[in-house]
Amino acid sequence: MKRVMAAAFVLLFVVGMASVSFGARLKCEVTSVEGDKVMMTCEDADKLKAGDKLKISPPKGGAVEGC
Repeated sequence: MKRVMAAAFVLLFVVGMASVSFGARLKCEVTSVEGDKVMMTCEDADKLKAGDKLKISPPKGGAVEGC
């Protein structure tokens, strides 16, 4: 019985951590770059506030042609 309860708690912990790690996804367009500052225009920007930490991923490269 203890093993079943322990497995259930581990499962709940893993599911809870997975849901926390996936933040909101926003679609943004870079409007200007000045030194180390980047200005972006985002859809649904009302989800952000000053001081929020963001993880930005550059767009993936296009297809590579060749043989």
